[in-house]
Amino acid sequence: MDFTSDNAWGVAPEIMAALAEANRGSAASYGADDATARLQAVMADLFEHEVEVFPVATGTAANALALACLTPPWGAVFCHELAHAHIDECGAPEFFADGAKFVPIAGENGKLEPDSFKSAFRLLPLGNVHNVQPSTLTLTQSTECGTLYSLDEIRALTDIAHSRDIAVHMDGARFANAVAALDVSPAEITWKSGIDVMSFGATKNGAMAAEAVIFFDKHLARDFAFRRKRGGHLFSKMRFLSAQLEAYLKDGLWLRLAAHANAMARELAEGLGAMPGVDIHFPVQANEIFVRMPVSMSKGLKEAGARFHPWPMVGDNDQARTVRLVTSFQTEAEAVAEFLAHARAAAG
Repeated sequence: MDFTSDNAWGVAPEIMAALAEANRGSAASYGADDATARLQAVMADLFEHEVEVFPVATGTAANALALACLTPPWGAVFCHELAHAHIDECGAPEFFADGAKFVPIAGENGKLEPDSFKSAFRLLPLGNVHNVQPSTLTLTQSTECGTLYSLDEIRALTDIAHSRDIAVHMDGARFANAVAALDVSPAEITWKSGIDVMSFGATKNGAMAAEAVIFFDKHLARDFAFRRKRGGHLFSKMRFLSAQLEAYLKDGLWLRLAAHANAMARELAEGLGAMPGVDIHFPVQANEIFVRMPVSMSKGLKEAGARFHPWPMVGDNDQARTVRLVTSFQTEAEAVAEFLAHARAAAG
């Protein structure tokens, strides 16, 4: 009953097998290997578009290096106030962009809204030497609240950004969960909706350690190879990153893994939502659930061996507090049923 994070779980067998195969013999170093060359073609086919693909090992590196390519040191990166790149990356994007500034914007259910995005420009006049200059918009899909941007919502925001010559980045650490839940093509939800660059995540969904920065506008990638090297993410044995990503995408594995995690989250949310004293904060659309439950229930679950993180939110009190539950590709239906049984027992 481990619902702490999708990062807590292991490696999909298919990806582990690909790593073992990549370990046979020798291969050219620093990305000149066959697996990395194939990955470029695989990603182009997946997204129905010519792309530049750069494997890295962590989501923080993917976000930080991508945003640094898009944002000058005097630039502003617009984001939701809960965005991972803003809150949870220890200033890495600002560091690699040599001082660029995040401009956080509030929004319901973890999503930016067009009106609030437009309002943010009023404080940052273009050409005013006294303020940072609007440069980049970053959207998280799925969001930090486990919700999803629809195609129309993405397009509304990217249209505003592009009308002001602002590039758009997508943090796709849980991109697979979004694609599986929305049942759309990767192309539709990215470049066809106005995304210029994305951080493509795999680690949370079955990889050992593999992410990729994908440029749909190749012109924007002109400095990335140097930034990746300077940032310590040009792996000498790049084949081990590329092999993970290639196996991840083969035969739709990535979507099957994500669909399972999403299904386990829905089952968990439906069971909890029927219990007295339980309040689920946001629509459960991917694989994260934020639920306020009686303290007695949380204590009973912990005593039964369940693992999850407290997640303090406005409205919590001594009787009821919020926790975050995250399901993964390896979450078992039996674990969900056991968790719900203990929750019901604690609820009386």
